[in-house]
Amino acid sequence: MKSELVVDVQRNEISTALLEDSRLVSLQKESRNQAYAVGDLYFAKVHKLMPGLNAAFVSVGYEKDAFLHYLDLGSQFSSYSKFVEEALDDKRKVPDISKFKLLPDIPKQGAITEVLQPGQKLLVQIVKEPISTKGPRLTTEISFTGRYLVLIPFSNKVSISQKIKSTEEKIRLRQLIGSIKPKGFGVIVRTSAENKRVAELNNEMRSLVKSWEDAVAKMQKAQPQSLIYEVDSRAVGLIRDLYTPDFESIHVNDKETYEQIHNYVSLIAPDRADIVKLYEKEIPIFDHFNITRQIKGSFGKTVSFKSGAYIIIEHTEALHVIDVNSGNRSKSFSDQESNALDVNLKAADEIARQLRLRDMGGIIVIDFIDMNKPEHRQTLYDHMRELMANDRARHNILPLSKFGLMQITRQRVRPALDIATEETCPSCYGKGEIQPSLLFTDKLHEKLDYLVNELKVKSFTMYVHPFVDAYLKKGMFSLQGKWRREFGRSFKVIADESLAYLEYRVRDKEGNEIDLKEESDISSSETKSRMKTKHRSKEDRDKED
Repeated sequence: MKSELVVDVQRNEISTALLEDSRLVSLQKESRNQAYAVGDLYFAKVHKLMPGLNAAFVSVGYEKDAFLHYLDLGSQFSSYSKFVEEALDDKRKVPDISKFKLLPDIPKQGAITEVLQPGQKLLVQIVKEPISTKGPRLTTEISFTGRYLVLIPFSNKVSISQKIKSTEEKIRLRQLIGSIKPKGFGVIVRTSAENKRVAELNNEMRSLVKSWEDAVAKMQKAQPQSLIYEVDSRAVGLIRDLYTPDFESIHVNDKETYEQIHNYVSLIAPDRADIVKLYEKEIPIFDHFNITRQIKGSFGKTVSFKSGAYIIIEHTEALHVIDVNSGNRSKSFSDQESNALDVNLKAADEIARQLRLRDMGGIIVIDFIDMNKPEHRQTLYDHMRELMANDRARHNILPLSKFGLMQITRQRVRPALDIATEETCPSCYGKGEIQPSLLFTDKLHEKLDYLVNELKVKSFTMYVHPFVDAYLKKGMFSLQGKWRREFGRSFKVIADESLAYLEYRVRDKEGNEIDLKEESDISSSETKSRMKTKHRSKEDRDKED
């Protein structure tokens, strides 16, 4: 299977798309200044204890208090709490955890009031991002994740990934980690560490220990509600978790992000650093790799797949509901039962992809087309389990109920990705009436004149819908050629599939967007609407007379 990663870096947002055989299977978007991401460390203060929930609300600076349950304190909370207290008492030096005496574990069935008190200062880690009206979820069982290892302070345990099957390799890794691991740290050996040399593992171990020491030193100088440690960028984090030798290419359209990813790949796989490539073409990177078209077709309430069948996806606060429909699909088999099985199996393929693509979590209920034969129901259940086997999120799948419903629970760490595929009309801004589309090129000409002669901007790029781009450039004596002769040849017109039909966008040579919306653009449609209302009112008065 051909795997590619495409990273689109914009001014305020980074989007990462994972392609398998050129098919979009994962899409993640994040703000470039996003806070409260999974893995981030914050210096926080306990705000309120909730004995009924056996939890505490903790202030980390978010608009809603974060949630810390007793079970998320970690068994070594006593050691952790004493260490933090000593670090804050003496801020002149960072305590050496290797010389720190670990205390006994706290009881698993203990009470939050026995270990925490209001106003207590903690070093906490985000385990679940803010979702809907809820604040972040926290843990005090700190961990630092690398490519091969996960470092856990206040523990001495070494665990090996269950996906490493070789007994000899497990013994080798356990002995190796035991020889290089500093005292006071536990380690989880990840699957990617299999057959790695001691030098590579030791280098990463030192890097993770340094991250812990830097975090403690920063905490000593910080005030509560401060960010202490920030995880790698989402693009680097995604590569860290997904990278395999099957990766054929990683394309990035930003030089700084390209260097970050290139350095990381050079570190973990020096012989494969050349798969990271800087994309420098003028066409938007997602358009070039046909990702924009796939996003438009894959998100939204209704998603079609092969042979005219489709699924309908509805979201609520607590669960997601998916309905499978055969649509106007032509029958491949003579009997209804076989046709239902065929549609259901293809729907399962698309649903498994949608769960990863939208990162849907919580409870998912799927209403498949009814099937009477038990063997067909079992076939569908086995097929869905096989499809979900590669899903990195923890999940559980139940067999079809007697009503033909399949229930899936899937780990929810981040809000589900919901991209609106409907486009707001750029001419009327949702008012319902637009300017004549035939005059759209006249409007673009006016904007160019305003940009060049009034704003004195000479070098820029105008992005338009592909249909408009084709119209502007058609023929030997095209409109674009006429405009360039009139306004100079320092500007370009480029197609952008993410734009609506009569939408346009202008960026200067540094990539900053130039807002060319004038008051007349918005008010013209409003004026029409008012005139229409006034005209109707006059008609009503005439009828009354």
